[in-house]
Amino acid sequence: MENGEIMQKRNLGKSGLEVSALGLGCMGMSYGYGPASDKAEMIALIRKAVERGVTFFDTAEAYGPHANEELVGEALAPVRNQVVIATKFGIGLDANYKQVLDSRPETIRRSLEGSLRRLRTDVIDLYYQHRVDPEAPIEDVAGTVAELIAEGKVRHFGLSEAGLATVRRAHAVCPVTAIQSEYSMMWRQPEEELLPALEELGIGFVPFSPLGKGFLTGRFDKNSTFGSSDFRSIVPRFTPANLDANQALVHLVRKMAADKNATPAQVALAWVLAQKPWIAPIPGTTKMRRLEENLGAADVELSAGELRGLGEALDRIEISGERYPVELAKNVGK
Repeated sequence: MENGEIMQKRNLGKSGLEVSALGLGCMGMSYGYGPASDKAEMIALIRKAVERGVTFFDTAEAYGPHANEELVGEALAPVRNQVVIATKFGIGLDANYKQVLDSRPETIRRSLEGSLRRLRTDVIDLYYQHRVDPEAPIEDVAGTVAELIAEGKVRHFGLSEAGLATVRRAHAVCPVTAIQSEYSMMWRQPEEELLPALEELGIGFVPFSPLGKGFLTGRFDKNSTFGSSDFRSIVPRFTPANLDANQALVHLVRKMAADKNATPAQVALAWVLAQKPWIAPIPGTTKMRRLEENLGAADVELSAGELRGLGEALDRIEISGERYPVELAKNVGK
């Protein structure tokens, strides 16, 4: 996308929620990928994204915790009516920073009031349950969000990393606008059951980590190391042996990038965008040049033949290493 061009828009399923084809995942600005970045620089980056046509921004109560919502709220306050803000409830952190799931109705309401305050807004455009809470019936969760929609405090309901049976049960109580889950050339499991079901139900899909947590950019090899505040330091996929084993995927993306006069990141994002018209990925970054590079993916068109060739090549590549450590893997797909 050239400077001055307005990015194409997409509808998340049949909900009527329109967002920029590429959103911006804001988590890494405050949390998860090393020390928090400079606040003034991150506000400038978010505002540059708005200038470049991005209208879809993703955060969560648990990121920071609270710090990321405050950052996003401050950055977007001047343009609040031009953008879609997504945030999430349902994950607390205990004294040891372990995830604690809590989606009781009273907790959801308390979380919402905090998010509204931090985001400097009177309505959340898209409110996700961050992880399914096995102790809180999904019908109660969906019912609570339906009440919040009726009260005008929330516009749309979403679920993050939920299993298909849960999605169907929730959708029957309160229409689900979007499912957020990991999806990339490196993690294609959603293609098996989730994407066909979302198409059937008219629900949009918001892939996080569309660049494989940075792996698909080609930046990492067996010598790469990650600090203790970087989530990747505990992810099996990022051990030296698995980083080495998965280089075949990097070679594939690099070759296509060279053929297309694009970067590996742009090819990886263009591939996600090409899968379905109701998919809006949310790559994250803390660097202005990476933001520009990622937005350039909207200009990379992969032909039907190129997509078929990539699909066949991806089918032949075995990805090594799980995407979550065991403790966190327990909370997904419920």
